[in-house]
Order: sequence, then structure tokens, then C-alpha cells
Amino acid sequence: MKVFGKILGRKGGKHRVWIVGGKMEKTIIDLKGKREDLSGRVHQLPCCVKHNGPATVSHYFKPKPSDGGDEGLPLQQAHFRGRLLQGTTLHLPHGYSGFVLAKTSPHKWQTSATFHDITYWNHHYAPSPNDDFSRAFHWLTLAQALHNPVTPEELASSSATL
Repeated sequence: MKVFGKILGRKGGKHRVWIVGGKMEKTIIDLKGKREDLSGRVHQLPCCVKHNGPATVSHYFKPKPSDGGDEGLPLQQAHFRGRLLQGTTLHLPHGYSGFVLAKTSPHKWQTSATFHDITYWNHHYAPSPNDDFSRAFHWLTLAQALHNPVTPEELASSSATL
């Protein structure tokens, strides 16, 4: 089932979101409350791990700083299941936060943790600003600039003429 969400409004500190999946259902996502900050510990791996439960990840997955690549990004190296991974940490754009959600009932989710950066990893090549994952973060900043209202002062100072 594909899930698409759109925030419709805020009521009582809770965001109300429509989830599409065969039929329309109202789902409530509570973004308040006590939650752990996972900044520096969120990773996007280039694989699918088919395990849902506790694991001693920090015992086996130990990223280390690496020599910088050609792109000037701060690189890290790690091994996962014997394979070399190269990664870099991206900070979420200003005004954005990451949330880890836990399902509390069929139509309710609660925030269990937040994060402000994410480390993404590649198998065969060093991370680059041209990677899809990195470009998606640039799009968030660009989209915000495109959708911000233009002030009269900005219009007056513009060098473009019609």
C-alpha cells in the first residue's frame, strides 16, 4: 500500500493528516511530548535490513572519519556485513526537523525521537553533492525560496524590467 500524506491543519498541538491507502482515513500525528534527540545517529544505508527489533548496532557499526573526497565533503567510512561504505552527514535545512514516529493505535502516531541531521552511505563511490539523496536536501531549500512571498522592496530592487 502506498501512503501519501498532507498536513491539513493544527488543532490542540496535533497535526491532522490524511493518509491515502485504498480509502481515506483520518490519522493523527502528535508532534509534542518527550522525545529523544537522535542527531548524529541517524543513518540511511544502501541496503534493506529485514529485521524489526533490538540490535547492538553500535557494537558492530563504527563509522570513522575518512580523507576528504574530490567534492570537499567531510567523509566517513564504515563496514556493514563486510562491505565498505562511504558516507557523509547532511544537516536538515533551516526550519526542518526529522521525526521518528511510533504507532500508538490504528490511526494515531506519536513522536518517539527527533533528528536534525542524517548520514547517508554509498557502496561503490564517495558521496557527492550530485547524489539523489543530497540533491533532495537542496530541493527543500530551493522550494522554500520559490514559495516565499516577494516583498515590495525586493520587487523595487530587482534589476529585471518588464
